[in-house]
Amino acid sequence: QVDLVESGGGSVQAGGSLRLSCEIRQRGNLGYCIAWFRQFPGKESEGVANIGSDGVSPNQLYADSVKGRFFLSRDNTKNSVYLQMNNLKPEDTGIYYCAAGGSYCNGDPPETWVIGRYWGRGTQVIVSS
Repeated sequence: QVDLVESGGGSVQAGGSLRLSCEIRQRGNLGYCIAWFRQFPGKESEGVANIGSDGVSPNQLYADSVKGRFFLSRDNTKNSVYLQMNNLKPEDTGIYYCAAGGSYCNGDPPETWVIGRYWGRGTQVIVSS
């Protein structure tokens, strides 16, 4: 069983930054690949970024819409993954989820990811213009 707890969302103006956290609560150290997804109102969730179990994945990918603005890191000593979001835009507004148990780290592009077996309750991000 894996529980994922997101935090760090909030309201910012365009151009601002937020840092989202995903705490991974699990029995044992199973070393999951973690991905962030986001969901816009009335739409399906979309993949944002992934990170391997060791924090260094040759298949680390970002969605085209966030490349150069969002950066993912991992601290296994704290069982946490962090999504640093810079230069936020109004179109980044949505609910952000971290997820595990899916095939995010096999090299497939983010637009093909399915959220997988485990996901958190999400954290809301609102970017105003």
